[in-house]
Amino acid sequence: MIKLDKVSKKFGNGGIALSEVTLSIDRGEFVFFVGRTGSGKTTLFRLLIREFFPSEGSIIVGDFDLGNLPNYKIPHLRRKVGVVFQNLKLLSDRTIFENIVLPLEVSGFKDRDAHKRTEEIMQELGLSEHRDKFPIQLSGGELQRAAIARALVLSPEILLADEPTGNLDPKTGEEILDLLMDINKKGTTVIMATHNDVMVNKFAKRVISLEKGKIIKDQKKGKYEIS
Repeated sequence: MIKLDKVSKKFGNGGIALSEVTLSIDRGEFVFFVGRTGSGKTTLFRLLIREFFPSEGSIIVGDFDLGNLPNYKIPHLRRKVGVVFQNLKLLSDRTIFENIVLPLEVSGFKDRDAHKRTEEIMQELGLSEHRDKFPIQLSGGELQRAAIARALVLSPEILLADEPTGNLDPKTGEEILDLLMDINKKGTTVIMATHNDVMVNKFAKRVISLEKGKIIKDQKKGKYEIS
């Protein structure tokens, strides 16, 4: 499903975000990426959607070899990989429905099909009553659900979630993580970057620990452990 082989990412200012990262993630896995700010978690996500290009090494995501992927195929990759961004990236001047339907519209779905799929995912994530509200009218947990719904509306095989519980109270954070676990149980591969040690330790999933751009630990049923 996902394979990185000796992947490094260096920036023009001389900074090294990732250094010789090698890992593989199977279809249907739930994986936590943990590490301090600047350890390389977000850079890894950006590499997986070809927002960044690796300085060295190879990246395979499903049937896509990202090193040889022509630009016109990047939208095809991003239909397979949904992303919940740390800052959510919901459009403040659009309703929740309009935010969630947007990826379908951009992908060329017919209006009737796009609206039907959007209604389905909103119902599934408990957002139907917020259909015509704007982001500013929703709570933190509701905003996260909206961002997750937008990431799932194209039925991706992989979901990347960057700190989805970071700004939430513990109860709401647990609800969001339960939701991600349910999504994973339905077959979607979920990769979550987080600082939430309580949640990581509670669910005992695979934990990949990063430090200064390197993998320092990879445990199948791991704990939140950073130096």
